[in-house]
Amino acid sequence: MIRFFPDSDALMHGAASMFVERARLAVQSQGRFSVALAGGSTPKAAYELLAREPYCDQVEWDRVYVFWGDERCVPPDDARSNYRMTCDALLDHVPIPVGNVHRIRGELLPADAASGYEAELIDHFGVELPRFDLVLLGLGTNGHTASLFPGTSVIHERMRRAAEVYVAESGLWRVTLTAPVLSGASAIAFLVAGAEKADVLRDVLVGDYEPDRLPAQLLRPAANVTSWLVDHAAAAKLPDSPRHA
Repeated sequence: MIRFFPDSDALMHGAASMFVERARLAVQSQGRFSVALAGGSTPKAAYELLAREPYCDQVEWDRVYVFWGDERCVPPDDARSNYRMTCDALLDHVPIPVGNVHRIRGELLPADAASGYEAELIDHFGVELPRFDLVLLGLGTNGHTASLFPGTSVIHERMRRAAEVYVAESGLWRVTLTAPVLSGASAIAFLVAGAEKADVLRDVLVGDYEPDRLPAQLLRPAANVTSWLVDHAAAAKLPDSPRHA
């Protein structure tokens, strides 16, 4: 499903509303809401909205369990940390218990950070494949999402829940949830804003299936709800009837 918004501000409100609704439904049906958050500037604006009224008061934060789709292997106070960004924008401003926040420990060696994160996932979800109630994702201009980057071996990982990956273009190790975990979510929401994303959004949604070049195409779950929240600038090159990812 593609949801169009006139601008990025409207898109952020749409994302915040989706978060609130998914949290309400999950708490109502199972008593808790497990979400994997994205890094980047686009989700940050949505998190800032969630930290304020009217959205903040609509979430039972003591029932929310926060994870991340990926993280850079940097300390938690590093400006490049997705965890730090989320704390600054959201978590430091809402009454969520510390024990409900499951960060990727990027200060560890990459392999240790990945295995530690897998252990936290097993502790929360059990030995079966994790099933998040909502996964928020962005889309890079090169077609990556989370830390599933073009040409990296991690995009083919099928056995692990989380894995380390070296991203040459940034010179950093990262830890990412793997494609099976991301695809196994009850709901996935891609947040895509800006004219610089128009070409890649068109290629991912209506181009040939080339997941090695466009890893975001891996997340095409059949039994789940996948939403693309896009502003008009990012959607400029989509045809009238796009093939949904």
